[in-house]
Amino acid sequence: MGLIQESIDLAINGNRRELARLLSSIESGARIPLKTSKPWVLGVTGPPGVGKSTLIGTMIDEWVSRGEKVAVLAVDPSSPKSGGALLADRMRMSSADSSKSVFVRSLATRNHPGGLIPFLDSMINLLSLCGWSRIIIETVGSGQSEIRIVAFADRVMLVDGPDRGDIIQAEKAGIMELADLIVINKSDLPNALNASNSIKNSFSYSEKDSNKMVLLTSALNNEGISDLINEIERLKINNERNSLRMKERLLSAWDYLLLSNPSFNEILLDLESGKINLDEALGRL
Repeated sequence: MGLIQESIDLAINGNRRELARLLSSIESGARIPLKTSKPWVLGVTGPPGVGKSTLIGTMIDEWVSRGEKVAVLAVDPSSPKSGGALLADRMRMSSADSSKSVFVRSLATRNHPGGLIPFLDSMINLLSLCGWSRIIIETVGSGQSEIRIVAFADRVMLVDGPDRGDIIQAEKAGIMELADLIVINKSDLPNALNASNSIKNSFSYSEKDSNKMVLLTSALNNEGISDLINEIERLKINNERNSLRMKERLLSAWDYLLLSNPSFNEILLDLESGKINLDEALGRL
């Protein structure tokens, strides 16, 4: 216990190696005794290929220029062989770990349903205690992970490209309703303005979403980044999502308990062979 507290104290005092070790311990399932903090967390989601990581890199530069310390938890797809993070997102963040004011950590989904591991909450709390004033979670941007981001982030930003097809998929997933603001990245490409106007028009039919911001950015040309940061800073926490947030946290923890059950694989084999039926499998679990 004393060694853990010593490690925590070192991390809080700026020791990045100890911080990395503690994050690894949390990711491995260790329970680290931490004081409760009030972290500032932005969830960034959206389909692959829209430039989320590059955009986050330019946002980091802007925040650092304003005196903020920025930490990023980039949830990458898992390697099918090792189970580790593929690190693709980190490679596209030009400012990753480039100064004492930036900390980037890649996390593997470990094939967890929803793409977000339940330990994110403890990781976020630790980063906040260590003085990181802006914490960003970037999801793999597909399926349930887009919805589950609300479990860990009190601000949600949906990033999309000029392709209207991606936005339609976002509408189907329900993430547009949950997002606090929508960013059309790659605004230097054709159809970006049309995509932005199309979203604004769809929001105009809903009184609840009529004031939701839709912004154009070009991470490549560093355009619209300062305005984006200003709008994010002005966002008010949506307390109406508290119930949904707790539900998604509970589901995330429940999924983990199910998959980490020591009898899980044995039960799967018995279910596959026909030795037991689904009700019996549930009973054993």
